[in-house]
Amino acid sequence: MTQPHRAVFLSDLHLGSKDCQADYLVDLLQGLSAERLYLLGDVIDLWAMSRRSHWPASHSQVLLELERLAQQGTRILYIPGNHDAPLRRFCGRGLANIEVQRRGRHHLKDGRTLLLTHGDEFDAAVCLGRFESLVGNLGYDLLMWLNRSCQGLRRRFGLPYWSLAGYIKRRIGKAQAAIGRYRQAALTAAKAEGCDGIVLGHIHQPAMEQQDGLLYLNTGDFVDSCSFIVETAQGQLELIHWTEQRQVLAQTPDKILVKAA
Repeated sequence: MTQPHRAVFLSDLHLGSKDCQADYLVDLLQGLSAERLYLLGDVIDLWAMSRRSHWPASHSQVLLELERLAQQGTRILYIPGNHDAPLRRFCGRGLANIEVQRRGRHHLKDGRTLLLTHGDEFDAAVCLGRFESLVGNLGYDLLMWLNRSCQGLRRRFGLPYWSLAGYIKRRIGKAQAAIGRYRQAALTAAKAEGCDGIVLGHIHQPAMEQQDGLLYLNTGDFVDSCSFIVETAQGQLELIHWTEQRQVLAQTPDKILVKAA
C-alpha cells in the first residue's frame, strides 16, 4: 500500500472488542499513503467496552497510526456509527486533526459523487422484530466466538486467516435476503441525495456492485472480512482483503462489477 491513493474507506474496526483484527490494521496503516481517509463508523466499539474492558497495545497502535497519518497531511473524515454513537456530539468539529461529521461526500476522479455514511440508519429496511433481533444478536455473538476459536487454531498450526463467520453468513438465506433489502435502502438514499452511489459499512458484508447505474460499495469490516475500499491515483475503485493473504476482491472499471467474495 505504499503507492499513493486518492482515498481510502475503512469501517467497523471495533477497537476495544476482542474481535478486532488490530494487527492487520496496524500493518495496513503503517504502509498507507492517501490524500483522504474516511472512517465510516464503529471505529471504537463502546458497546463492547461497556461490557468488558479489552484494549491491548495493538489497539492503541491503530490510533497512533491514524494520528500520524493526520499529522503527515492525510485528510481524515470520521463518521461515527452506532457502536461509537456518543461521538456524534462532536459532529461539525475537529477531533485531534480529524474532522467529525454525520454524513459526507466523496468526489471520484471521474466526477461522480458518492454519499458516505455508516449505514445504521437503514436498519429499519431489514424489518427485524424485537425477538428476532435478540436471537440474531445472541447468534452473532456465538458466531464471532466460533470465529475467534477457529482463528486461534489456525494460527497454532501456522495457517493463514480464514473467516468461518463469513463462510456461514454467506450460506444463510435469510441473511442474504436482509442484505438485499439493506442494499436497496442504501441506494434509494443515495439517489435521493443526488449522488451516483454510496459507501458504507455496518453490516460487515463487503461488496462492490452496480444497480440501476448506482454504485453500492460496502467496506466490510476488520473483525471478520478484514476488508476496505480504495480509490487509486488513477481513479479505479478496489475492494481489498488484507490479512496474510492480500487480495483485490473486486475493482472498477467494468461494465458489470465483480460481486464480493
